Amino acid sequence: MLKTKDKKKIVEAHRVHDKDTGSAEVQVALLTKRIDELTGHLKKHPKDNHSRKGLLMMVSKRKKFLEYLQKKNKASYEKLIKKLGLRK
Repeated sequence: MLKTKDKKKIVEAHRVHDKDTGSAEVQVALLTKRIDELTGHLKKHPKDNHSRKGLLMMVSKRKKFLEYLQKKNKASYEKLIKKLGLRK
């Protein structure tokens, strides 16, 4: 679970404008952080199938956001995947 401080830092790093908290860029960044944390949990607890299903749902949701972003704003998409270290 993300702490409020961590969440604020991520939002500030990836927001598009001053009051942005829900753009695709911010949501992808937050999902990426949660996915990383849950991946670590599943390495310690490999039989936790409920958490594994949640992880798969988060990965799917992030993929949909990235596809949307790629269609809408290619430059922002490229910048975001480099910044987060996704793909390539």
